[in-house]
Amino acid sequence: MNLGTLAVKNVLRNKTRTIMTVVAVAVALVAFILLQTVLTAWTAAADAAAKDRIASRHKVSWVMSLPLKYVSDIEQVPGVQKAAPFVWFGGKDPNHEDEFFATIAVDPPKFLEVYDEIQVEPAEREEWLQNRRGALVGDVIAKKLGWKVGDKVTIVGQIYGGDWEFHVSGIYTAKRRSVDRSTLWFHWDYLNESLSGRRKDQVGWIVARIDDPGRSAEISKAIDAKFEERDIQTLTMSERALQTSFLGMVSAVLKALNVVSFVILLIMVLILGNTVAMGVRERTNEYGVLRAIGFMPKHIVAFVLGEAVTIGALGAIVGIALSYPMVERGLGRFIEENMGSYFPYFRIAPSTLVTAAVLAMALGLVAAAIPAFRASKLDVVDSLRRVG
Repeated sequence: MNLGTLAVKNVLRNKTRTIMTVVAVAVALVAFILLQTVLTAWTAAADAAAKDRIASRHKVSWVMSLPLKYVSDIEQVPGVQKAAPFVWFGGKDPNHEDEFFATIAVDPPKFLEVYDEIQVEPAEREEWLQNRRGALVGDVIAKKLGWKVGDKVTIVGQIYGGDWEFHVSGIYTAKRRSVDRSTLWFHWDYLNESLSGRRKDQVGWIVARIDDPGRSAEISKAIDAKFEERDIQTLTMSERALQTSFLGMVSAVLKALNVVSFVILLIMVLILGNTVAMGVRERTNEYGVLRAIGFMPKHIVAFVLGEAVTIGALGAIVGIALSYPMVERGLGRFIEENMGSYFPYFRIAPSTLVTAAVLAMALGLVAAAIPAFRASKLDVVDSLRRVG
């Protein structure tokens, strides 16, 4: 029998209260893990961004376009292997108006060279390259909307109005998280041939693959310098910076979620602190006896802190055990299927679990600090007189 064993045994003195506290801690941790998983899932694309890709856009704003000729100009910059144009189309399936998914016009051969992590069957790949109205669709959105290879789908354009007919040439998956699997990619030529005036031969942004990731900043500066004297200048950045700039539009929401997750832990501290304080108050007489037979104040502190850490650890174990079926297997699968464009990879990061477990025990110590200090300062005589 040692101080640690005694502390653990004391936890079980009031089983009902201990169980309720453990459940409260577990629920708080599940909520914390859920919110932190939302944050990591939202930033997954930026975290998984390829280091050998850079993106160029209009220097003023995303909504302003670049001339198509800039694609070949960028390919002439030393260090650039291949460049591909992109245009945000903005369309919806009229049969699933509540479902959002990205629709983007690309140059298929260049696109597949720049984004080599995209996986598609060779026959489907060739069909997409040859079919001007062909569409390459991510497996997540295809499953959600019931699309199959060979289907004809009509997309209602929001930026480029009208009804646009596409043939599902292939369904792709991805080797890395840097590609959203809820996107419909189609031929830029199909879009461009219907345009006229200032909208014709324009692209939204250009992504280039470079030969040396270590020269990303240098090559980006060279690209921008190439267009510095032209009427339309560019702003070139790494793919991670590109993804982060998209996230910047919802940065306030992400910060709020992060704050809320830690507020939940603060509530957990208050619950745990109250439980520990009640236990200390009930055992004041016992602590007096321990002091009378030779135990030091530090031993009393160890008892109290040990109980709090034990409850925190039990809550962490239960919370983590519940988070997999509730957050990842249950809610996570639903979110991937219904909100795949925002959360294509809704998985609990191991770092989130470690953080949750460490915080549960560390905050247990914080919650027990005041009760432990007060218990160590109890007068032996007064403690022996006190009952309950």
